[in-house]
Amino acid sequence: MPEASFFTDMLQSITDHGRQLLFSGSRNTQAAAKADLQTLCEMLLSSRGEASGMALAAEILDRWGGLESAGAQQFFHMLHETFGPDTVRLDQAMENYRTDKSSGAVIALHQAAEPRRQELLRRLNQAPNGTARLVRMRQQLLASKDRSEAYHALDADFTHLFGSWFNRGFLTLRPIDWSTPANILEKIIKYEAVHEIASWEELRRRLAPADRRCFAFFHPRLAEEPLVFVEVALTRSVPNAIADVLDEGREQINADEATTAVFYSISNCQDGLRGISFGNFLIKQVVEDLRRDLPGLKNFVTLSPVPGFARWLAKARDPAGGRSLSKAALETLSLLDDPNWPDKEKSRAELERVLLPLAARYFLSERTPEGRPVDPVARFHLGNGARLERVNFLGDRSPKAVQQAHGLMVNYLYKLDDIVANHEALAQRGEVIASPAVKSLLNQNDDGRRGGNGQQGSRAFAQIMNSTLGGGRK
Repeated sequence: MPEASFFTDMLQSITDHGRQLLFSGSRNTQAAAKADLQTLCEMLLSSRGEASGMALAAEILDRWGGLESAGAQQFFHMLHETFGPDTVRLDQAMENYRTDKSSGAVIALHQAAEPRRQELLRRLNQAPNGTARLVRMRQQLLASKDRSEAYHALDADFTHLFGSWFNRGFLTLRPIDWSTPANILEKIIKYEAVHEIASWEELRRRLAPADRRCFAFFHPRLAEEPLVFVEVALTRSVPNAIADVLDEGREQINADEATTAVFYSISNCQDGLRGISFGNFLIKQVVEDLRRDLPGLKNFVTLSPVPGFARWLAKARDPAGGRSLSKAALETLSLLDDPNWPDKEKSRAELERVLLPLAARYFLSERTPEGRPVDPVARFHLGNGARLERVNFLGDRSPKAVQQAHGLMVNYLYKLDDIVANHEALAQRGEVIASPAVKSLLNQNDDGRRGGNGQQGSRAFAQIMNSTLGGGRK
């Protein structure tokens, strides 16, 4: 992007000029060399010149980049201890607000409550490549094992600022295809988090055919770094297994023959932007673009992993709490302990009968302490207004999927007319909108047998699972 390169070069030129002004002369050079990071940060906050401020920001980030892990931790704690709110100013603003409820008093209180480190981070962002380096700074913060008050306070500052800097209005959607520059394609291989891309040839199979699409969000300050990308398969029907999508020998179709767009992999690329949501905007924008370019598309679905299911089921099988599933269900689930069970026809048949009703319970009834769906991928798609359409037994037979989800995959359906209502049902009532086929799975006992009647079977299954997991909704 030429305009981004020009802007970066301009910032670098201003910074270099500022460094000459700031550090020229033996006395200034010696003082700068002796100054520690805390002193440089104080100088940056008090700086009024644009060039000198950019030079100080670059110097601080350069020194930050050279710190070992222990030094980085000390830097984080220094930011918390030294660059919090001005407590004298905050106390005075609070006192003023008690006697004066005017908008001016509210503004003064808000300004006094803001930690000084937020303004420090804003000024560091002015350095060349400052945004990218601050993203890496938060990545290191998130990777640390420290979960102290300092960690939480500093992460809240990063989250607040990044939420503004990476607002949807600043993001650009770009198609990724086989003609995309190699440096970006390398990052697609590197950042793919759902279905590994093992080679350039495999990447070509995902990008080059007429029935494949890929889109990514970019930010102008990270012009060559995708933030999140989605891979899309154009098909004639809704797939129930990832092998059907990725099979190199599959029948390829022309894009205008497709009736269904399948979002089969969504990958966040920047660990330092964890918790800053892009994917919901990405899917909705891609749906709009695909509908415009391919009016024959009628269905927009995902083929999604279920990363929390195996962990949840392990707790259900654990008798340590004095609770258990029925004896028949436990006997069947013991087949999971054989790592080769997916290759055994009898084991597959017995486990399918038991796992699917349990999966329905996992999606439709289980909740986090905050009242949200327990599965992280489900939280994302259901929160976006999708409908839980189908649970696919052994939809992914890769070792990773068998370990995390016993091979389960699910389809979430994005029906644009229903997205708002589905989102509101979950947000306001805690209700997961699901297809009749998924709901009917709750009418089975925990060993997979249909209950005497729909309501009776559902109540019996709920009773068993309530005793197993302490009531599901927590």
